[in-house]
Amino acid sequence: MIPRYIINFDTRDLPLIQTDFLIIGSGIAGLYTALKASSFADVTVLTKKKLGDTNTERAQGGIAAAIHSTDSPSLHRADTLEAGAGLCDIDAVEVLVNEGPDRVRELISLGANFDRLDGELAFAREAAHCRRRILHAGDSTGEEIQSTLASNLLEGINSEFRQNAVRFLEDNMVIDLLTDDNRCYGALVWDNTTGRTVVYLARITVLAAGGVGQVFKNTTNPDIATGDGIALAFRAGAAVTDMEFVQFHPTALYLPGAPRFLISEAVRGEGAVLRNIHGERFMPRYHPGAELASRDIVARAIIREMAVTGGSHVYLDLSPMAGEKVKKRFPTITRTCAQYGIDIINEMIPVAPAAHYMMGGVQTNLDGETSVRGLYACGEVACQGVHGANRLASNSLLDGLVFGYRIVEHSRHRLNRGEIPRGRRFKNRQLHTCKPGETAGVREKIQKIMWDKVGIVRDGQGLQTALDKLHETEPVLLNEACGVDDMETYNILTVGEIIARAALTRSESRGGHYRTDFVMRDDVHWKKHVVLRRNPGGGICGFEHELS
Repeated sequence: MIPRYIINFDTRDLPLIQTDFLIIGSGIAGLYTALKASSFADVTVLTKKKLGDTNTERAQGGIAAAIHSTDSPSLHRADTLEAGAGLCDIDAVEVLVNEGPDRVRELISLGANFDRLDGELAFAREAAHCRRRILHAGDSTGEEIQSTLASNLLEGINSEFRQNAVRFLEDNMVIDLLTDDNRCYGALVWDNTTGRTVVYLARITVLAAGGVGQVFKNTTNPDIATGDGIALAFRAGAAVTDMEFVQFHPTALYLPGAPRFLISEAVRGEGAVLRNIHGERFMPRYHPGAELASRDIVARAIIREMAVTGGSHVYLDLSPMAGEKVKKRFPTITRTCAQYGIDIINEMIPVAPAAHYMMGGVQTNLDGETSVRGLYACGEVACQGVHGANRLASNSLLDGLVFGYRIVEHSRHRLNRGEIPRGRRFKNRQLHTCKPGETAGVREKIQKIMWDKVGIVRDGQGLQTALDKLHETEPVLLNEACGVDDMETYNILTVGEIIARAALTRSESRGGHYRTDFVMRDDVHWKKHVVLRRNPGGGICGFEHELS
């Protein structure tokens, strides 16, 4: 049973803060939405750790947009639909590819410093793109975008001429959303700086809380990516969709004791090749696109090659690229690998797949509205159908900009209709008293179950076993969370169950979802979305939604 709330509380006993926009998350989606909304509303941005602790900060490859004269939105649309394996919402893709160029140009006008060649923007190519359309800042594109948006937002906060208040609060973990009669009125928040629980009431609440990588044992995501936003929305009654579609990045650094550092797809886009432990190039045997096939194909090919050779990893060989080009184009990868004793110019990089990106998420329309009134979502936490069953490389950062903008434009005209319920009471007394240490080891258990049974290659028996084992851990949810670690563990368990249930429901293979007991794509029965909600008793109920 998944409880409605994860702590006991009564809002009459807690400090209260009011705001127009409450934005949860500080990656590209959250910061851009906050920046746009701050022009006409009071904005509060909450992030559970520090400003730079986001998936955006770690994004290496770049941001895709049809800006080059040889490119077009229609070509970008075709590549996105092809990668999405028949499950993209065409209207959402049209929005992304047609509005994306203007959002990227605005990002440049805000100061984003993308790489240039002879004074012109330099474009890279990544897997499944028919054109060079990826704007990048070396191999630290996310960091450049994060820094640009943060500096613009903080400059506005510190300006004595600003018209609207903007609060940016670090070390604030959202515990749960506050809802009544299927409307969101804000959130219950743990302020780790003061050690107290605070109530934030808002006219508009925006989830931009990022991804779910930490649900799995091996991931490229930072420690903060514990699926918080999806779990918050699910407990509040919002619909989630396409949760079976998890993207596993093919090439994460594989070294004992080292974090699973992402080796960008752009490395393969610039000519690097994959070799097995015997030094043999293998990708041409699996797909005509070889190393530039879509991520799901490359990841599964690596898994198969590892099984055939008995290896725990494969190698990424950068020797087809000129050494100086490697250093200039990929300074972060060069520097990080050197810290572990690998000279990537003269040595191959050991790599293996790792959980990377959630194609599904909180279901929204094209304006970012969820099924709960007053609650919006954008970025990786949201699913409006852009990515389908498999995200096209470098579409994620664009997604955050485009749909963050649409949320602000849509809610601009509805802001005054949003009620701040000053006298409304929210409470929960259903949980047992907090028991410190009760969740010790639970997180690691869940992560192993998810990696072993709900990972790159799945089958019905394994998925059912995963669900059974996850259900065995559910009793911890009967106790209120004792702190941030417990909150994150509860969120990981909730999201793990949702992913496993969705994967068991979809009896076919498509995009990032591959089942050995249903190896074929089945457009007759499964060209539709799996949508899940929390039922009143705390269980997971689902239904299928035909593709529009």
